[in-house]
Amino acid sequence: MRTVTFLPSYRKIDVERGTTLLDAAQRAGLNVNVVCGGQGKCGKCVVYIQSGRVDFDKQKYGRFFTDAELQKGACLACESTVQGDLHILVPESTLIQEQKILVEGLDQAIDFRPSVRKYYVELQPPSLADPSPDLSRLLWGIQKSGGPVAEKMYAPLEVLREIPAILRHSEWKVTGTIGLVPGGYRLLDLQENDTSKRVFGAAVDLGSTTIVVYLWDLVTGKVVSVASNYNKQISCGEDILARVNFARKNGLTKLQSLAAESINQAITSASNTAGIDREDIYEVVVAGNTVMTHMLLGIDPAYMIAEPYVPVVRRALSVAAGRIGITCNPNGGLFIFPAVSDFIGGDIIADILACGMSEKEEISLLVDIGTNFEVVLGNKEWMFSCAGAAGPALEGGEVLFGMRANPGAIEEITIDPVTLNPKYSTINGIRPRGICGSGLIDLLAELLCSCVIDRTGRINTEINNPRIRKNAHFPEYVIAWAKETDIGKDIVITENDIKNLIMSKASVHAACITLMKEAGVTRHEITTIYFAGAFGNYLDKKNATIIGLIPEIEIEQIKNIGNGAVAGANIALINRRARKKLDDIAYKIAYIELNAESSFMDEYTGSTFLPHTDLSLFPMVQKLLESCRIRRE
Repeated sequence: MRTVTFLPSYRKIDVERGTTLLDAAQRAGLNVNVVCGGQGKCGKCVVYIQSGRVDFDKQKYGRFFTDAELQKGACLACESTVQGDLHILVPESTLIQEQKILVEGLDQAIDFRPSVRKYYVELQPPSLADPSPDLSRLLWGIQKSGGPVAEKMYAPLEVLREIPAILRHSEWKVTGTIGLVPGGYRLLDLQENDTSKRVFGAAVDLGSTTIVVYLWDLVTGKVVSVASNYNKQISCGEDILARVNFARKNGLTKLQSLAAESINQAITSASNTAGIDREDIYEVVVAGNTVMTHMLLGIDPAYMIAEPYVPVVRRALSVAAGRIGITCNPNGGLFIFPAVSDFIGGDIIADILACGMSEKEEISLLVDIGTNFEVVLGNKEWMFSCAGAAGPALEGGEVLFGMRANPGAIEEITIDPVTLNPKYSTINGIRPRGICGSGLIDLLAELLCSCVIDRTGRINTEINNPRIRKNAHFPEYVIAWAKETDIGKDIVITENDIKNLIMSKASVHAACITLMKEAGVTRHEITTIYFAGAFGNYLDKKNATIIGLIPEIEIEQIKNIGNGAVAGANIALINRRARKKLDDIAYKIAYIELNAESSFMDEYTGSTFLPHTDLSLFPMVQKLLESCRIRRE
């Protein structure tokens, strides 16, 4: 065994020789930023060897570092293996930091019809003249107070055991909590005296990176608190594939526990802010992708990443929250959104519910982009969907100075077409540390319109400007000089970065076109394009069109729905009728496997230009680029 000490925290861990530094760091409890899932592609897991020896291929991965950094012992944690006792310095920038988490969904009125209600009743005690059983007496009392028909209500054994003592100790003045469940109504809880004003529910967006919770008052129909935090499963892998592989190595129990712990942390934070007892939370509604919800339930997700890519379950599920470790009322319910396939999960069903495209005659296109992307095309009569790997470039991975939406990330940027000087803004307004997804979309569009790059993404090194130069490997454009930054070196975008961005955007655009051809729909027939998720919420719609991320329609027809997953979960939590539609929406959607569509690669190839090889598909962009060229000349 070898001892690895991580500085400046002085965390120590004993590991076998040959263990990667990334694995050692994660075992020591350090949340290392590994955007690419530890594949040596993003260059974000930088550490410095202070003493000891590691095996690290400088020739292969030296492109991520300057000579000075290599001399100081810089290496990638995911590609360095332990050869002896070590002291490793882990820079703050290498650890997962506070992220700009999107908690807002669509601001819309929702018909308030909750599935959980409380009923205060004052009962007559039994007598020789009326020896009715306690349960019957209670249920009839709830019915008389406006509750469901007594014959349709039942009590689980856990509640049944408590009924006699509570009734008598309270002198027959009690509050019963009734929840709508498949097949009838369940007595979730019985409390002494009148607690009918204390009933709450939680809507949860279970993301692979972040958790967002909305806490609702199910009496008034108002949001009382919102909270968010990281998904603790990140310590087991940055992306879904890495976590499935972790589950395969006897890690499913840990992944399930971490998912529940992450949700509990957000619920606790929301409860503390609102000043409520978590035992007054009687229902939790969760929207997440198919793999994430399987892991939350402790269901093996391994078969979803191998042909024929089959999930264990697609339908909506209702289980007791306590059975999987969710901290709320002991008899509270947990509702899980249904899925379409292994790649189109409950988060996308929630997006569809939130934007209402399944209720409309007009044809809409829904796009949700992260490391992976999902696209849905259709209306109330039909829907087609597909999913694919956008690649981490659009989230800052595989881009030299790309980063998540953390403080210091450049999130908006424009370029003066004459001087080629940029003007940018960063998250929290601090000195720049890198550039996140929305900033990268802006930058690509601005470089194109300023004629710094051509439609293939090549940088024009003939332009005489200090911001355009060639490094040891690729031409690059300087976004911020070292003296302006918080990292002490120039922040640049290289021609290789641009290539990765174009490849990522090409995948999304090709998927959109493939669905449109499958449905026999042209861009003129699409009434609305919806962007869901954090990436789509913050990007500039015009710039997204300029680079060809989406088909060209009128800019005002492109709408951001924010965090559609939590917006859909909110609707399902407080409107039981909407919840009944979810399985119908899921089964209406036809999933198109892009790998099986021969036309997809043709569309992808055509989309690897800015905005496309066929400019007639982008008449607005064509006119804009022509005017930019004339102005530049």
